[in-house]
Amino acid sequence: MSKEVVKFAILFLMMVLAQVLICNHIAIFNVAIPIIFIYFIIRLPISMGKGLLFTLAFIIGLAVDILSDTPGVNALACTLLAALKRPVYYAYVPRDDKTSYLTPSISSLGVGVYCKFLVTMVGIYCLLAFSIEYFNFADIKEIVILSASSCLLSFITLLAIDCLIISKS
Repeated sequence: MSKEVVKFAILFLMMVLAQVLICNHIAIFNVAIPIIFIYFIIRLPISMGKGLLFTLAFIIGLAVDILSDTPGVNALACTLLAALKRPVYYAYVPRDDKTSYLTPSISSLGVGVYCKFLVTMVGIYCLLAFSIEYFNFADIKEIVILSASSCLLSFITLLAIDCLIISKS
């Protein structure tokens, strides 16, 4: 169990540092921002308790908020994403004993199911984060454009990260 804890601690640090030091400074056409730190939440096991899942999601969101100078946007969006993780997962994977102990990845779910799960999770996060940030639906067109473009860029980036992590294992 301690090996898993160390792996997730390293993943936590890598995702936060990569987001803050690299991805926050990338804006393709001033609309597409890669959001990679949510990969940590996505990779947490489905069987993890809700309390621990919410706590870890809040902590990673808060860490990115503190280092990026965003007032709680990521902490709230990450906590809401953690609340929606299981329902989204079970929307694509049948509910049984074998699937409840999986860690979502390409190798455990297959390419098709994992891509659907990943794009849904990234899309939910982008919509939540940009809606919270703007806090005004008068700019709905801009929220949709930012969410869709960031979702696409983040999805491609997270798929590449997952392929790299799986291939090294």
